[in-house]
Amino acid sequence: MTSLPAHERVGHHVKRVEQELMALKHAALKPSGLTVPQYSALATTAMHPGVSAAALARLALVTPQTMATTLANLEAKGLISRARDPYHLNARQIELTEPGWATLRQADAAAVAIERRLGDTFTETERATLLDLLARCSRTLHEEAAHVSGGSAALAPFKQPAR
Repeated sequence: MTSLPAHERVGHHVKRVEQELMALKHAALKPSGLTVPQYSALATTAMHPGVSAAALARLALVTPQTMATTLANLEAKGLISRARDPYHLNARQIELTEPGWATLRQADAAAVAIERRLGDTFTETERATLLDLLARCSRTLHEEAAHVSGGSAALAPFKQPAR
């Protein structure tokens, strides 16, 4: 058996940092009453008004099923509205309500503060290098997924970074 210890596994470090970031965002978003996925859905909808649930799932990097649950919860809280798309009969356009905008402003201040603090630990050059390295990781994983799955879309919910 050829095994690598955890401290030598890139994936282990990526996952650990991702979990730490999500835990911190979860705590920071608690006063707004949002979960991290709900915040992501609101923030993405704000950037893409009238977006469909399917497109929103792709943009937020989650499965359509996860987004459907997230949207149902946001709609139940009165933070979004869904209206029929006049051009696509089976699609619904998602918009933030006034309470949705207010909640997003509160949540975004907390989330952006965390992102800024994290980004500020790097110089501009280091930040650019980190983003380039992460994009390379993503491209490699997409290539490996295509190889492993025989060309099927194993990472379909995740958009491959530009080269």
